[in-house]
Amino acid sequence: MQKVSKEYLALYAEGCKYHNDPVKWVMWAFPWGEGELQDYTGPDEWQLDILRLIRDGMSPQKALQIAVASGHDIGKSALVAWLVLWGITTREDSRGIVTANTEAQLRTKTWAEVAKWYRLYICKDLFVYTATALYANCPGHEKTWRCDCIPWSETNIEAFSGLHNHGKRIFMLFDEASGIADAVWTAADGTAADANTEIVWCAFGNPTRNTGTFRECFRKFRAHWVTRNIDSRTCKFANKERLNQLIETHGISSDYVKVRITGQFPAQSDRQFISQDIVDKSRSGVVTPGMINFAAKILTCDPAWTGGDEIVVGLRQGLWYRKLAVYQRNDNDLEIAGYLANFEDAHGADAVFVDMGYGTGIVSAGRTMNRHWVLISFAGESPDPGFLNLRAYIWNQGKKWMQEGGVIEDDQVLADDLVGPEYTVRLDGKIVLESKEAMKERGVPSPNRADAMMLSFAVPVKPKNINGQKGSQVLQNFDPYRR
Repeated sequence: MQKVSKEYLALYAEGCKYHNDPVKWVMWAFPWGEGELQDYTGPDEWQLDILRLIRDGMSPQKALQIAVASGHDIGKSALVAWLVLWGITTREDSRGIVTANTEAQLRTKTWAEVAKWYRLYICKDLFVYTATALYANCPGHEKTWRCDCIPWSETNIEAFSGLHNHGKRIFMLFDEASGIADAVWTAADGTAADANTEIVWCAFGNPTRNTGTFRECFRKFRAHWVTRNIDSRTCKFANKERLNQLIETHGISSDYVKVRITGQFPAQSDRQFISQDIVDKSRSGVVTPGMINFAAKILTCDPAWTGGDEIVVGLRQGLWYRKLAVYQRNDNDLEIAGYLANFEDAHGADAVFVDMGYGTGIVSAGRTMNRHWVLISFAGESPDPGFLNLRAYIWNQGKKWMQEGGVIEDDQVLADDLVGPEYTVRLDGKIVLESKEAMKERGVPSPNRADAMMLSFAVPVKPKNINGQKGSQVLQNFDPYRR
């Protein structure tokens, strides 16, 4: 360390005794009860709980992963700041990353809170705080003993996948984690795989979305995450009177209260077009042949030529929809047209709808086979003036279909696709569904399987007459109870 007295170094050495005990370190590191902290005797109970989890669970044999969903005003940013300072200062050559849902949140709130607690830290002169990093004031260690404040983006994933520190300590802190793209979480997973390394990964946030990796920490990935749901009413710093007013206004079971007060995930995110509840109900529904055998069979194809997108072929008959095939991106229109023609014949489809996006060549190839397929333009005019374009309209039609008893197959990718898009309402009142490009920018995969299903609602279809009898045959090998 540079320009530091022996007394200061001795003080720092005392703090390093707590390199495995952030509870004692937090009590030692700050002047509780004095100056700015004169009204505070120490952390809140929920903060102590997280610090104890780290104390008791940190091990070089396994990454410790903690996810906290909470209401507002509980002191999340303060805890993030303590973990930054403890993580970087109590073990030589530790490395860390802090990020948040937006760059504004990261710069003006999360990292600003680090600045506040750095200023109060009794050993601050041993480390250098900047607008983007905190690092050791020690020659030769500036790049190896540091924590970086890094905004995430789809073009900056390497910053999260490249953090390795074998045999030492790594910590990653996600603030307002609901809004952090799935691709960032995936990249961070690689960092959490270092062997013989202390790894602490904590994610904090209001549970604003009921989809995405932060949500799945409490559901699909819960075996690998220690989770906590924190109710603001149990915390020292929250305004209890104001919270009770909000509960009286919105109701204790409302999504507003779940997200902002009780720390529970909502049934539907603020801008989510189709709720998880609607999809779950549709996914678990049952139809019988008698419920659908009179209805038209509509074959759909959502093509893809770029990236990791899928080509999806699906079939809807009345209240039942299923995908028939999924192919990797393919620019061979004749090949895809051949597949589609085979499905049309096999199922006796009454209509075939193809997304115009990459489907023009497929439909042209179909015409050479005397197929009368229909190109559907998602950007086309909506029959309902309340929607900006045809895509928003047909997604709304599909949403109503599910609410009215429509059944989808038990396909997790389709279910995720259906809840993925968000929406906005323009000043003129028109509903705009989020584009595939916008979804990718925030780290959400393109909803190809859902788009394939929604194509079936583009144009009303009457069933053909078969052998003089009105109505279509039952789907081949149809078993309504096979999931």
